[in-house]
Amino acid sequence: MKTVSLWRLEELTVRELARRVFVQIQQDEVFGRAAQLSYYFLFALFPLLLFLTALLGYFTRVGTKLRANVLDFLAAIAPPSAYELIYKTVDEISQSKSAGKISVGLLVTLWASSNGMTAIITSLNAVYNLDERRVWWKRRLVSIGLTIAFGVLILTALTLLLFGGEIGERLAASYGLGKVFTVTWRIVQWVVALGVVLLSFGLIYNLAPNLKERRWRWLTPGAALGVALWLAVSFVLRLYLGYFNSYSMTYGSLGAVIILMLWFYLTGASILIGGEVNSEIMKHQRGQAGRHQG
Repeated sequence: MKTVSLWRLEELTVRELARRVFVQIQQDEVFGRAAQLSYYFLFALFPLLLFLTALLGYFTRVGTKLRANVLDFLAAIAPPSAYELIYKTVDEISQSKSAGKISVGLLVTLWASSNGMTAIITSLNAVYNLDERRVWWKRRLVSIGLTIAFGVLILTALTLLLFGGEIGERLAASYGLGKVFTVTWRIVQWVVALGVVLLSFGLIYNLAPNLKERRWRWLTPGAALGVALWLAVSFVLRLYLGYFNSYSMTYGSLGAVIILMLWFYLTGASILIGGEVNSEIMKHQRGQAGRHQG
């Protein structure tokens, strides 16, 4: 069967789509489910930092530089107080390192992160109005597979953003390419990094819910909106906290945890709202197909 693009709205107007998505957000309790996701995201984050920090500790010089660059990039995205909490935790963890910590950290990271992905699967099933009929071990394998794929893609995007300039300069020097290539490369690296993030969201929307008929779609309206919402809320939250950082003054050290949870909450909401958009378009297309067949 031919795959129908979700960009083909046909008789469904953008205004009507927005109305349907708004109604479904209320019915599916999207923001309540986003709060659940923020809890799982929080407990998946620090085991991941434990593993990465322990691993980078073995690459003294390169590892220190890489860790600094990753933290600098995180500082540009995460809210300031949340970043301070993450940085402090990473610094404390990095005081001791061992091979055992790497192996245990990897297992804990995969398990904790896959719990977060399992929560996403459950939430997207609710968004798509689907029953989870996969056996528990298959669902867990899907969660772990998506976690690994998501991690690899995000690390690829980070590598492009953090080291793209150096990669371009080395390519230009090795093959005698001019400044035009270097300038073009700097633009392309951002486009490719954005494409990788979109692909990450696409993987979740294609594989996480228990869809009866899986038709791979590289870029969907839901993925585009989900990424746009995530970038927008991250920017707005940073801007707001830059002028009105009252959480830290009111709650002290707990303020950083609250802000981090809030960021995770908005991230989860962005993912689920993108899923709602795809779900409503798919419902409309199924209705249109049934009407034509009838």
